[in-house]
Amino acid sequence: MNGYSGMQFFNKIEEHFSITPFDKDGGAYRPDSQHTFGMYLERKWYRVEARSGSFNAGHPVEGLDVSILQSNLLAPVLDIFDPKTDPRINFVGGIRGLAELERIVNSGEHVVAFSMFPTRIEQLMAVADAGLMMPPKSTWFEPKLESGLVIHLLD
Repeated sequence: MNGYSGMQFFNKIEEHFSITPFDKDGGAYRPDSQHTFGMYLERKWYRVEARSGSFNAGHPVEGLDVSILQSNLLAPVLDIFDPKTDPRINFVGGIRGLAELERIVNSGEHVVAFSMFPTRIEQLMAVADAGLMMPPKSTWFEPKLESGLVIHLLD
């Protein structure tokens, strides 16, 4: 965690996020809306919500949850500037579930895990319409097509 203790880490990210312990029968926190994240740290789940004004909600890319996490936590706190190449970060597809995030952290393989609300198709379309590119790890959609090409006219 870039040398931070759990409490130091919380203090660093509270500038841009509100953090609430999640203890619903020992279950995992599944984000229920945009701009909220699940954080699994030290065998506990937390609901982490981006503070208003900590991101540009009107920008198609900057308003994406993956961008909010990158620009307000991964880069400034953990010094992870390129999530595609940094060996300290790993991606777990949604189909593997929150239990897999817990397993990876509990095993000591990683220290903290984040879960995100799924990117909506409207967000993807807004980015495309603006001629921009989706950030790394934001275009993981399931189920995947076996193979082939599908074309659908969008009005």
